[in-house]
Amino acid sequence: SAPPTPPLPELDQAPPARHCIMPGRGKRFVDFQNDVTAADVALAAREGYAAVEHLKRYTTLGMGTDQGKTSNLAALAILAELSGNAIPAVGHTTFRPPYTPLTFGAIAGSGAGALFSPVRTTPIDSWHGRAGAVFEDVGAWRRPRYFAQPGETMATAVNRECRTARAAVAMLDASTLGKIDIQGPDAARFLDRIYTNSFSSLAIGRCRYGLMLNENGMVFDDGVTTRLAEDHYHMTTTTGGAATVLGWLEEWLQTEWTDLEVHCTEVTEQWAVIGLSGRASRALLAPLTDIDLDEAAFPFMAVRSGTVAGIPARVFRIGFTGALSYEVNVPARYGLALWQTLHQAGQAHGVCPYGTEAMHVLRAEMGFIIVGQETDGTVTPDDLGLHRMVSKTKDFLGRRSLARSDTARADRKQLVGLLTEDPATVLLEGAGLTEAPVRQPPARMVGHVTSSYWSATLGRSIALGLVHNGRLRMGETLIAPGMDGRNHRVAIAAPSFAAKEAADG
Repeated sequence: SAPPTPPLPELDQAPPARHCIMPGRGKRFVDFQNDVTAADVALAAREGYAAVEHLKRYTTLGMGTDQGKTSNLAALAILAELSGNAIPAVGHTTFRPPYTPLTFGAIAGSGAGALFSPVRTTPIDSWHGRAGAVFEDVGAWRRPRYFAQPGETMATAVNRECRTARAAVAMLDASTLGKIDIQGPDAARFLDRIYTNSFSSLAIGRCRYGLMLNENGMVFDDGVTTRLAEDHYHMTTTTGGAATVLGWLEEWLQTEWTDLEVHCTEVTEQWAVIGLSGRASRALLAPLTDIDLDEAAFPFMAVRSGTVAGIPARVFRIGFTGALSYEVNVPARYGLALWQTLHQAGQAHGVCPYGTEAMHVLRAEMGFIIVGQETDGTVTPDDLGLHRMVSKTKDFLGRRSLARSDTARADRKQLVGLLTEDPATVLLEGAGLTEAPVRQPPARMVGHVTSSYWSATLGRSIALGLVHNGRLRMGETLIAPGMDGRNHRVAIAAPSFAAKEAADG
């Protein structure tokens, strides 16, 4: 056994000094971060703020980043001296982390190099890099913008991806899509209040596109939400909107509707999502799954559970291209394996991966909006031509604001399509639209371009824009400036260009 610990000699310690306030004139600082002086502590004591928590709030003592570790003890000693008490009798404020002082190097260390702004990547990211993907940042995510084959420019690569997604089958890594799991006996009531349209009437196993508004009646986010069970929904949001939407949901649940029993959990990174789009997508998927993909058994805007390539999966019959599409959701750890399997099986169908640029072109051909591009915080559902999604029979966030005189007026900026007189001209996104050529600024703008692309499907440029009273101005010609300094004539058209060619079937 270990030898006994030898006894320690008693230390002859003098009692702590009673005088803590140094004599002399001038300011005697106690808290260097918040500029609290000994005189401030004395004033607090005279004013009756002798309790330590009151002293702290009266003087802001210890409220800096050191949380009082360099100042509180001295202040408590001063307060004890002024009140004639022992320091332990005065007490202390509540301690908060860090409990021990930290060096600035330790605090700043996590902001070094790549850790300064961590990049979120999907489980399939390594494959994209090997396949020649050119990446772009979408919020905190790194996503493939396009996949360039040898000798291809960005334009030729995007055109190839778009044509493949229409005529054959193309694959999209959609794992970055925001996903929130919503459960509870009041989930349906809750979603009815959050969305402009009804979700309590949604059948189990079906999906519905929904719009969220803020309190001012302006479009805040959108996405497809699916009813998995009576009290269980799967919500999708924009890629960059998951955290914001989750905070929005929790704010209302925790501060306003505390009587609702609903639980929201972000599951964005728990699921890898692979989107298949194109006429051959069903032919590619069918041999790999035990889910019946027949039109009658698996209609548009529905979800089915089963296996894909032996992996447990949820398959959604939805898409963002307007073509026949499926979104295959599997646990994230299986994402890369499934992607490789689908890509290999798709070779017989002419498959190719596509990135965000082609996705934007394909959705614009259909007139589908992107929140944050067709919207800017001043756009209502009616401005986007989505007035039919606004329920007339239930209440929801933002409904009252839709009745404001300015919000309800008929001549607001409205979403329209824009076709350049010269089909080869691709407009600048953000370009102002005027009724006549601008000879000398300033000029009255009647709208602006929100999205602009070259469409390989149509063999011409297409654009979307917001134009004052746009829906009543179909066929009119407006002027848009170009980078070359020229004025380009554009015709107002319906905001859907390829519906007949690309309709889901």
